[in-house]
Amino acid sequence: MSVTRWDPFRDLLTIQDEMARLFDRAYTGRGGGTGEGATPRLRGWVPALDIAEEEDSYLVSAELPGVKADDLDITLEEGLLTIQGERRFEEETGGRQYHRIERHYGSFRRAITLPSQVQADRIEARFEGGVLIVRVPKADEAKPRKIQVQVGGNRPPVSGESTVA
Repeated sequence: MSVTRWDPFRDLLTIQDEMARLFDRAYTGRGGGTGEGATPRLRGWVPALDIAEEEDSYLVSAELPGVKADDLDITLEEGLLTIQGERRFEEETGGRQYHRIERHYGSFRRAITLPSQVQADRIEARFEGGVLIVRVPKADEAKPRKIQVQVGGNRPPVSGESTVA
């Protein structure tokens, strides 16, 4: 008999999977989009993304396999970076019959709040290998800066402090 460490998040993920299956059956009318005459999941989906910070910029990476660059729309408005688009299900008329469709199709939208100190006019986005990478440069005032330490009595006066010794 092996002892398994209890992980509360595993239970939450199991519940989440069960709820997803329940909603999937309710909306598609089928047991998860499988079986005879399966139909694609055409409601919205949520792509996974990572947000990283470098010394001079923020990086947002989103997994978007099967999405075409022309189907992407990226905007920045009032500190809110929005990535939206659509992954389309393209049915071929070559007599293909699907037995299982597990991938999600349809529109998606992710919105990320960024600090206000960014250079909106210098944002760059590239799409390669199914991953979208958005680089948002920091404004100069947001970049870290080195503070020089003064030695001895050569310090500037503090506000409200008398300069007479």
